[in-house]
Order: sequence, then structure tokens, then C-alpha cells
Amino acid sequence: MGILKELEAFSELPALLSAAERARLVAQRVVEMFGQAVIEHHAEEEEELFPAVLASALPGEELELVKQLVGRLVREHREAEAIWKRLAPAVKKAAKGQSVQIDFAEVERLLRKYAEHASFEEAEFLPLSERILRRNANHMAALGLSLHMRHLPFHTRNI
Repeated sequence: MGILKELEAFSELPALLSAAERARLVAQRVVEMFGQAVIEHHAEEEEELFPAVLASALPGEELELVKQLVGRLVREHREAEAIWKRLAPAVKKAAKGQSVQIDFAEVERLLRKYAEHASFEEAEFLPLSERILRRNANHMAALGLSLHMRHLPFHTRNI
């Protein structure tokens, strides 16, 4: 009876190995995406898009609203980056196929926070930015918006 039970467990090995390889590949893609695209995306927004929108906003209520929105988005960038910084060592080990303990509550927190960030940005900030930048022929503003739009697929792409 013990031999058959062990052989039955052995039959699960291909699926387990496949799952381990999938985990390694997902971890590798997340490391690459966060280390390159997300950090670059945040920098482009903060160095190009946000200043362009701030410079083009009308003084008064519109400018104050843009300042509030930009402040929130920058805080959200730092928060996502801080969560990633805590997760990155374990995810990098997983990307190498090493056995690790990953704080899944932190993973869920990062996913939730980034989804909320992207949703807010796309529903609130980008439409306002587009209105502001369209009425101003500022080429830097157009560049800032185009830099941001280049990265939108990363917000919604499934891994």
C-alpha cells in the first residue's frame, strides 16, 4: 500500500514542476516590469507630465485641483515603490527558481494599491490633463501626455 501511495504522489510531480516553472517566469517578468517599466513610468510622469500639467493649469481652482491630484499620485508612487522594495528580494529569488517565503498580504496590498492608483489616474487625472494640455499649445505638455500614454498597457496587462 505504501508503494502505490508514493507512486500516486509521484504522478503529481509534472504538474508541480510546471507550476514551479510558471512561478519562476511570473516572478521574473514582475521583477523586469517593476524594475524597468514601473519605475521609469513614475519618473516620466513626475519629471514630464505632472510639471507640464501644473504649468498649463489655469491659476485658481484648476491649479489647486491639479496640485492635489499630483500630490496624491506622487504619494501613491512612493507607496507602491516602498511595498515593492519590501517584496523585491523574495521575488528576485523566486525568479531564480529559489525557494522563498513571500508575504502574500503585501502582494495583495501592492496589487490593490496599484489598481486603485491606475483607476484613479485614468478616471480623474488623465481626462483633466488632456483638457488642460489640449487648450495649451505647450509641446512639453504634449510630450508629457504622450510619455504617460505609452505606458498605459502596463496598468491593465495580466501576468
